[in-house]
Amino acid sequence: MQLHQFRQSPFCHKVRLVLAAKGLSYDVVEVTPGLGQLGLFRLSGQRQVPVLVDGETVVADSTAIALHLEQHHPQPALLPADPELRARVLLLEDWADTALASGVRTALIQAAASDAELRGALLPEATPGPLKQLVAAVPAGLGSLAETLGESLLGQGERQQLQRNLEQLQALLAGRSHLVGDALSLADLAVVAQLSLLRPQGLVVPGLGDNPLLEPLFSWCDQVLASLAAA
Repeated sequence: MQLHQFRQSPFCHKVRLVLAAKGLSYDVVEVTPGLGQLGLFRLSGQRQVPVLVDGETVVADSTAIALHLEQHHPQPALLPADPELRARVLLLEDWADTALASGVRTALIQAAASDAELRGALLPEATPGPLKQLVAAVPAGLGSLAETLGESLLGQGERQQLQRNLEQLQALLAGRSHLVGDALSLADLAVVAQLSLLRPQGLVVPGLGDNPLLEPLFSWCDQVLASLAAA
């Protein structure tokens, strides 16, 4: 198998966690933004990562990849057999990939407006040097950075909602090791992958990634990652 990815993408991270949970070996192809995405389009019909090549099968989108792996490499299962638990897992996964993903990425961009190291954490490893220099040279300030990256800003109300969501996640995990049921599931992996954006590459998004009230949530993330020996 080959995983075509941007290393820093939480959706690629999610796929790596699924592969690790299932104990599957694979090769990584780090996609270069721009030119590399043209090759990705020829391979998969779209320019977005992740894309998994499994033999003759090419699968795009992190959820589609997870479902493909669950079907063809069913052990250990990441989707419960019980219909109710399975529905909970898939709902949480979808929420993590949409609402949570939007909130944490925008929070990272806001923090990166005044932190060059965090700006670097937004870029794929294979980003060409000139583009890295462009992002590093963006003047401090939310508007200029968001405009460069094509992003919107996170309003105060949206940030408070993200904080509440993180607190609710932590409450769901109180006294538990997993979000749904008694075993690791796709919901856990999707949430961990997104939360990792609040602590990228050993850095933190101030007010969220370093919030002591949320430390149990991030400790849980660390435990999941350690159990898979994946990053």
